[in-house]
Amino acid sequence: MAISKLVRGIVAIGFATAVAANGQTPTAPQAAELVLRGGAVFTAGASNPTATAVGVRDGRIVYVGDDEGAARFVGAATRTIEIGDGMVLPGFHDSHVHIAAGGLGLAACDVSRDDNAEAVVAHIATCARENPGSAWVTGRGWQLGVFPDASPTRQQLDAAVPDRPAFFMSADGHSGWANSRALAAAEVTAATPDPRGGRIERDAATREPTGTLRDLAVTLVRRLAPPPTEAELEAGIVRGIALANSFGITSVHDANVSEPMMAPYLALDRAGGLKARVTMAAQFNLLLEDVGAVPAEVERIERLRREYRGERLEITAVKLGLDGALEAQTAALLEPYVGGEERGPTLMRPEVFNAAILALDGLGLQTHIHSIGDRATRIALDAFAAARAQNGADGPMHQIAHLQLVHPADIPRFKPLRVAANIQGLWAYRDEETQELVEPAIGPERAGRLYPLGSLERAGATLVGGSDWSVTSMNPLAAIEVAVTRRGARQPTGPAWLPQEVVSLDAMLLAYTINGARLQLHEDETGSITVGKAADLVVLDKNLRSIPVVDINTARVLYTFLEGAEIYRARAALP
Repeated sequence: MAISKLVRGIVAIGFATAVAANGQTPTAPQAAELVLRGGAVFTAGASNPTATAVGVRDGRIVYVGDDEGAARFVGAATRTIEIGDGMVLPGFHDSHVHIAAGGLGLAACDVSRDDNAEAVVAHIATCARENPGSAWVTGRGWQLGVFPDASPTRQQLDAAVPDRPAFFMSADGHSGWANSRALAAAEVTAATPDPRGGRIERDAATREPTGTLRDLAVTLVRRLAPPPTEAELEAGIVRGIALANSFGITSVHDANVSEPMMAPYLALDRAGGLKARVTMAAQFNLLLEDVGAVPAEVERIERLRREYRGERLEITAVKLGLDGALEAQTAALLEPYVGGEERGPTLMRPEVFNAAILALDGLGLQTHIHSIGDRATRIALDAFAAARAQNGADGPMHQIAHLQLVHPADIPRFKPLRVAANIQGLWAYRDEETQELVEPAIGPERAGRLYPLGSLERAGATLVGGSDWSVTSMNPLAAIEVAVTRRGARQPTGPAWLPQEVVSLDAMLLAYTINGARLQLHEDETGSITVGKAADLVVLDKNLRSIPVVDINTARVLYTFLEGAEIYRARAALP
C-alpha cells in the first residue's frame, strides 16, 4: 500500500474513532466530495451490515450510515447521487479472469459468437481476407459444441485459410485448431508422439493429425505463431479493464500471467493508466519434468514478484494447471470416463506439482490451481494438506478454480485447509455442452453433482467469484443469478438444475466483494464499504435484495468508482 493511501486511511479512521469515543458526530464535519444516499447499501462489512448512504473524501470512505447522518457531509461542492431503487456495493472483485490475454483477443479474430461450423469457417475466411499481410492468421473462441466430438478439422480451417498457417484457440482455452500449413510448420505428423499432458487428435485409420490439439499439445503449434508486441498487450489490458469497469469490477486477479505480459502491466501502472487493482498469478512452467528443477522455477517467480510491483499492481499467487476439460475428456477423474479405461491426464507430474506447492507455500506465496476433475482436486487438496503439515497451518490461503466435479469426501476439506473455492457461477446450469458432451462422458451419478456450489457453501468453504473471461462473460450479475437459480440467465423460468447446489445471494455477494479482497490480499484497503477504506464502489439501478432472483441479470451498472474517482458511467446515469 502506498504511503499516501495509508495516511489518508489513518485520517479517516481517526475521524471514525472520534465519533465512536464521543458518542456523537462532530457538529461540522468536513464536507464530502461525493455522497451516495437514499437507497440500499450492501456494505459487506460487519460494523455496518445495512445502510442507506455513503460519504467519500480524498478517495476514502468517511461516512457509512443513514441519510440523516449523511446530510452533515453535504457541502456546496459535494456531488450527490440519489440511489433510489438502486443499490450501492463494494466494487466487484473478479478473482479469476484473463485481462491481458482476453483484452488482446478483443482486437483479434474472435469467433466465440458463431454458433455453427459454417459460420466459424466463414468468419475466419473474412479475417484472413482483411489481413492479407499477416504471416499467420490467428484468433480464438471456437465453441467445442459447434463441432462433432468437439474436434474441428484441418481441412475445415484450410478452406478458410489455404495460403498460410492458421491457428485458433477454443473458447475454453484447452484445445487448439491448426490448419495443414501450421501443422507442417510445426512438423506435427502421424509419427509425432503425444506430449505429456496433451493429446493430438488423429484420424483413426491413418493416425494423421486431424487438426485439433488438446491442452499441452497446443504448444507444438502455438509457439511458432508471432507473439504480440508489448504495445499490443498494453492496449489489450486497457480494453480488458475498461470492460471490467463497465461491469462494476474494480479489482481483478489475472489468473495466468506470463512474463511478457508483466511489463505492459507495470508500464500502465507507472503511467497512472491502470484503472483497477490488479493482482497477478504468475505462470508456472508446467513442462518441468524433474523435481530438481522446481527450486530454480520458484526463484524465477520470486524475482518476478520483486520486479513487477506497483501502486495498483502485484503478484500474489502462482498459477498451476492440473488438468484439462470434461468436454474434451482431458479432465483428471478418479474413475474412468464412460465406455473406457481412461481417467484423463494430469498436466503436471504429481511429484513435481507436490514439490512446487511445498516450496511456494513455504515462501508465503499463494497458489491458484486449475482443476476440473475430481482427481485433480484431490491431488491439489492432498498437496495443500502436506504443505500445512510441513510448513505450518498459518500459511497463505490457496485457491482451486473451476471445481466442476468434486468428490463428496473432499468438499469438507476446503475449510480446515483454508483453501478458497474459486467458482465460476455462470457455468452452473445445464447448457447444451453439458448435455451433449459432459453427461455422456461421465454418466448420470457424477453428472448429478456437477458444480457443487451449495455443498461448498454449506461446508463453510470460502467462496470467491471469477468469470474466467474471455472464456465466458465477465458480468458478475449474470454469474450471481445463475449460481442462485441454477438456471441460465436467459433460460425460461423453471426448476433449478441440481437444486441442492443452489447458493445463497449473500454468499455470492460476499464472494465478489470482501472474500475476493481477502484472497487478493487487500481486504484492509477495499472489499467492504467501511469508514477508512478506499472508495471502490459500484452503483446499480436495482436493489438485488428486493427483486426476483431471476431478474438479477437485468440489473445494470450506473457508476463505478475506484478510490472515489469515477471510472465508468452508464449513458442512462444521472450527472
